[in-house]
Amino acid sequence: MNILVTGGSGNLAKYIAQEFADHDLMLMDLLPPPADRARLPFIQGDLANYEDCAKAVAACQPEVILAPGAVPYPTDGISRARREAEGQKLPPFDMTMRSNVLGLYYLMQCAVEAKVKAVIQTSSIVAVESDGTNYRYLPIDDVHPGSPSNSYNYSKIAGELMLQWFTRTYGIQTLCPRPAWNWTPEMSQKHAREVQPVTAWANYLWHYVDTRDVAHAHRSIFDAMDRLPKHDAYLLHAADHQCLEDSRELVQKLRPDLIGKIPVYLRGRQAFYSCERAHNAFGFKARYSWTDYA
Repeated sequence: MNILVTGGSGNLAKYIAQEFADHDLMLMDLLPPPADRARLPFIQGDLANYEDCAKAVAACQPEVILAPGAVPYPTDGISRARREAEGQKLPPFDMTMRSNVLGLYYLMQCAVEAKVKAVIQTSSIVAVESDGTNYRYLPIDDVHPGSPSNSYNYSKIAGELMLQWFTRTYGIQTLCPRPAWNWTPEMSQKHAREVQPVTAWANYLWHYVDTRDVAHAHRSIFDAMDRLPKHDAYLLHAADHQCLEDSRELVQKLRPDLIGKIPVYLRGRQAFYSCERAHNAFGFKARYSWTDYA
């Protein structure tokens, strides 16, 4: 099967390419892929350019599009100011919105015109992430309301709504894995060497997931497409979190105001996010943890 992979030069695409080695992949990205993907057909293009999206879809003629391509942080607001203070080179302020919202719109228009069967678009855990003030229960699941606080958060929530629109209007299947912070094996090894006891609450609840598990979930979704809904979204998270401490201990120590106020169903070092929907839909179960390197 012909499959177009956006963001083809990124870390996630490395493992997606391995998971889909039995299919005909074409990679799309602004930057050429590294050596581990150099054998694969590649088309250079910018998601935020309609002609580039149309060119990639025409060249690949995909039946399915895997769409992890996105700007993974806000390029405006506080994030931009922080990067400027650190002396980093600044991208255009609107790059997140252009790539993640307008770029997705262009890609979906091209997919509909080309009669693509399905788009598996990599969303994010931020679609349900709390700002630290409105946890309704723990662990958080796929129906927990999000609290967008920057352009990246918004772009992922808006992207999921856009895909619902395209599915409802055009009938194209759209499925959205929602990974936590993607950690490569190297990142997990570094964390295992440096992890320390927690001293402050993290509104994002110390989320992470191994990139290999995310790629495998994309393949599991692909294999299950015929029995999945026309549109849905699925949290992907490691079985645990980034901390050494037990989960309920962290709540009791750092957010005692939550105890007795909301339901807290946590045992051991259980993750603060539930992947029950993904498990029930396509058998997702995280295989890797940073503690593998401890």
